[in-house]
Amino acid sequence: QVRLVESGGSSVQTGGSLKLSCVASGKTVAGWCVAWFRRSLGKEREKVATIDGYTGTNTEEGRFTVSRDYGAETVYLQIDTLKPEDSGLYSCAASKKMRCADVNTFTYWGQGTQVTVSS
Repeated sequence: QVRLVESGGSSVQTGGSLKLSCVASGKTVAGWCVAWFRRSLGKEREKVATIDGYTGTNTEEGRFTVSRDYGAETVYLQIDTLKPEDSGLYSCAASKKMRCADVNTFTYWGQGTQVTVSS
């Protein structure tokens, strides 16, 4: 089985930046789709970025940048110009499918890392 562990979350000021990490162990995920999700208080969990296995083709938006180091079994989420609405528990999730466009449901999840943005 694959274990996913996130880190890098913190309490930061508006306008700052963070780079979150998701490290996989137990089995390689180099060929897997990996996605980042955010769960905020009172809101449904939402997908914020995805990155394909092997090719690194990704989906991201605005101030969020996803990347990965296949050899290190690590996926990153860079968040720039942080705003209070970016606050939440950020979790990474993985699917054995290589292309995230082919993923309907993510099977593997990390425990999450908390991001809190204050002004």
